[in-house]
Amino acid sequence: MSHKKHSHDKDSHHEKKHDKKLLKSLETPEEKRLRRFMKKEQKQRKLKEEMGWDDEYMGYTNTDNPFGDTNLLNGFVWKKKLEKEGLHKLSKEEMERRNRLKLEQNKNELEKVKLRRMQREREREMREEELTRIQRQKEAAQFSEWEKQEDSFHLQQAKLRSKIRIEEGRAKPIDLLARYISSEEEDFNIEMHEPYKYLNGLKREDLEDLQEDIKVYKSIENGKNYDYWKDLEIIVDDEIRKLSDNSDGHRESINGAVSSEIVCIFKGKTPKQLDAMYRQIKKKTTEEGVDTGYWETLLSRLNAYMARARLAERHEENLRNKLFKLKEEQGVQQAAPLFPCVSGNKLSSDIPSTSGNTLSSETPSISSSNDSSEIPSTSSESLLNKNFNEITIKEEPVEVASDFNEPGPSNENSENSQNVTEITITEKPAETVKHMVEVYDSGRYSPVLIKYSKIEPGIILTDPLEDKAKLEYMQQSLTKRHTTVMDFTTPEEKAFEQIARKGMDSDEAVFSVEHALEKSYIWADKYRPRKPRYFNRVHTGFEWNKYNQTHYDIENPPPKIVQGYKFNIFYPDLIDKTKTPEYSLSPCEDNKDFAILKFKAGPPYETIAFKIVNREWEYSYKRGFRCQFHNNIFQLYFHFKRYRYRR
Repeated sequence: MSHKKHSHDKDSHHEKKHDKKLLKSLETPEEKRLRRFMKKEQKQRKLKEEMGWDDEYMGYTNTDNPFGDTNLLNGFVWKKKLEKEGLHKLSKEEMERRNRLKLEQNKNELEKVKLRRMQREREREMREEELTRIQRQKEAAQFSEWEKQEDSFHLQQAKLRSKIRIEEGRAKPIDLLARYISSEEEDFNIEMHEPYKYLNGLKREDLEDLQEDIKVYKSIENGKNYDYWKDLEIIVDDEIRKLSDNSDGHRESINGAVSSEIVCIFKGKTPKQLDAMYRQIKKKTTEEGVDTGYWETLLSRLNAYMARARLAERHEENLRNKLFKLKEEQGVQQAAPLFPCVSGNKLSSDIPSTSGNTLSSETPSISSSNDSSEIPSTSSESLLNKNFNEITIKEEPVEVASDFNEPGPSNENSENSQNVTEITITEKPAETVKHMVEVYDSGRYSPVLIKYSKIEPGIILTDPLEDKAKLEYMQQSLTKRHTTVMDFTTPEEKAFEQIARKGMDSDEAVFSVEHALEKSYIWADKYRPRKPRYFNRVHTGFEWNKYNQTHYDIENPPPKIVQGYKFNIFYPDLIDKTKTPEYSLSPCEDNKDFAILKFKAGPPYETIAFKIVNREWEYSYKRGFRCQFHNNIFQLYFHFKRYRYRR
């Protein structure tokens, strides 16, 4: 079998060889050249592969290569190196094997270098992603801080607007409410009225505007006074509901008589009592077979009463704190009771109930007290160790579950809908009552004059004359600022103003910040002292220093700074024309960044002063400095020095 297979392979080989010879004999000369050229190329490719060439260099030949090497296909042999290493006697096949091995090592090293480079690139990308993430976190934190600063800025601006409107007499309800909550943080500026009293008499449009203003304050305060604004919001909603109920064509969900009964029930209750009512009414709404609309309406009205009660309780606490702080500030100790109570027999008496409160009597009981106090008034010395009233009020818990029934007429005899109050009155002797009436009729309510030697240390005393002078100065400045009068300026004064306004550009503004001076004039009896007229300008601008050039441009310029002043003081009626007006400069004691610039001319003009920036002046005429008295006008122009950075 094997012999047959071998003979068959031999026959096929002879057939292929015969076919190949037949094709060679039949081919044309062009086909013969092409066949030999392809055979040569295959031989060269095999040689290049043995030498370790890449596919990129397979197309290069000795005649066609970018290197101009005619021996490109022949391997380079460094004979000197081989002789030095003792390898020059190796055969050609061994040398080629060594070259191929070294080439493979270089390829492997190159692959390792590529892998290390890719690993470095991945690590660099990861570092960049981490840096980007950290930068985003920093920007988010910075943006959050900016948002807080923006909210704080808006809050300060809102408070400033409210303050300006209050000072100018055009306050809105939100201004008064914001002033109330801000006054709690101050020492003694506590309002004497509950905050919801400011809502009395407001129209529906005003209440709707106030509703939006409260939402704005809630958002910019970030929950600082959330309970306060929430209670006011509930009260405003209730007031809007009342106006809607009173409008024409609107039908109330509860009968008018029942509504007035609800008001009597809720009125005068403490927050704890109203909270107990709220829980019981809330439980009532979940029961079956009840008028759900009635109870829900009752619940909504109860919310408004609860809000008012909470604000009233908060207001009382603020007043107590204010009184306590005032006593601490003035060093006043807790005063003794005006009428001390001593032992006596308690008498029980029945007092008729009023305003829905029933008063029950108690059995007679005896209580003794030996308290006594010293009262400064001489007419009240006989009141010591006497018997007086001692009233004790006890409020029982209010039961509400059986208090509210379905809508219908109110039951006046229902005891559950009333507060049970117990009052115990002690016995009063007739002599004590008579003496109390005498003390009351005498009208000795004025405080006793305190001697200077008995004043405790730490109490600040104010000079009445100094206080009066400050008050008059403030009144004059306010009157001058807010009063609009007719123009009675003389032609000379108009000419002075035209001269002073000459050359005024967009970088200058009118400057009239006066500083109060404490001085009395000896010529005040003969000539009426008065302040001179003036027209001042302040020059502002910005400097293109290195910092501003880096952080700002023309579209977003840097903030302007004060660069100089121009003062024009008008003295037309000077008594002594030969005496030239003078100026003096002195730094402020409380802030060295500002200075007081005074102008003194003599009778009948008072010395006038202005508060300016305290910087070094430029006294050069080329820099715009001017100090002259011409045509009854004293002119003082100056600019501040500019400091250039030099290495």
